[in-house]
Amino acid sequence: MGLDYSYEIFTPPRNVGRALTRLAELAPQGRDTPPLPVTLPGGEQVIVPFTSNFKSEPVDCSAGGTLELDTVIAVGVDDAVREFFLRDSDGVDEQGRVSVGYVYLTVTFSRARHPNFASLEFMAATTGMSRMFEQSASVRKLFTDLTATTGGVCCLLDTETHVFDLCWLNGEALSGETVPGARFPDFDDLVAAWREPVE
Repeated sequence: MGLDYSYEIFTPPRNVGRALTRLAELAPQGRDTPPLPVTLPGGEQVIVPFTSNFKSEPVDCSAGGTLELDTVIAVGVDDAVREFFLRDSDGVDEQGRVSVGYVYLTVTFSRARHPNFASLEFMAATTGMSRMFEQSASVRKLFTDLTATTGGVCCLLDTETHVFDLCWLNGEALSGETVPGARFPDFDDLVAAWREPVE
């Protein structure tokens, strides 16, 4: 069995459309994937340049549940990206980024234990990509920036151990903190620590 590391972003459900729109902007340019219409709970529709279960038919999530997307994301090249992912055949774009995919995204619109939060879980497809997720500052920044710019509450890195690496919470990028851990005895306390932004 290989490694299946993942980043998970928690956000109020109303922010999922904004997160998917921003994620679409992070996709490499020039891919020939047909646009995929996705209908979200409440009727909002977003168009993304990805597939769902490797198909391009419209996806209706208006009743909630989950959304599965096969994403490709442009990531800045750093030492970890170069070591674990970059091959001689991979092109680096004019912004110093390389296409990373597939990254499997599962959007859960309302979590059973925390119904006021949706989650976006980005799972690495290979062991090498998992190692890159863990060690690349560029990849970590991509996911914390996505959390920040789309009104996310927190971002965690799951490395298949008994703790999660806490990357972002309430507008603050974090390093070296885990949950469960000293700051939060358990995950329920992490979610309870969320503060609604002041408008």
